[in-house]
Amino acid sequence: MENNRTQSASKSRPTTRTTSTKTKTIKQKEYIAAPPQEIYDALLDEEKHSAFTGARATCDRRVGGKFTAWDGYIFGTNMVLEHGHRIVQEWKTTEWPNGYGPSIIEFTFKPKVNGTEIRIVQTNVPASQAALYKQGWAEHYWTPLKKYFTRK
Repeated sequence: MENNRTQSASKSRPTTRTTSTKTKTIKQKEYIAAPPQEIYDALLDEEKHSAFTGARATCDRRVGGKFTAWDGYIFGTNMVLEHGHRIVQEWKTTEWPNGYGPSIIEFTFKPKVNGTEIRIVQTNVPASQAALYKQGWAEHYWTPLKKYFTRK
């Protein structure tokens, strides 16, 4: 069986593939002034998620359950749910390039004095979109979440 490099380099078979399947990993850490359970709930509860982002979200809060965020722009499946501790999801957007499998995102919540350290590790992010999503986490999740919990 030939490997992909051999097939791509073959002169007898032209390639129609125009996108590179290179991926990146996004890692971020933020402090939010709320208990881990409340942040966990804000991410998975449809009403709370919609309230802090300002866009419609849906979520079947079971392992294997589907979710959407940002009016359907983000969608995926819950893979691991450990209440107040950890969320693992398959994750894509409506702009996901062809030929890429879903990204895997893991949220972990560590209690800190008067709040929580939230960490994300998002793997298999198309390299061409990694900078956009990295910025998106800061602008569209961390900043609104911080504001949401200061208003409570």
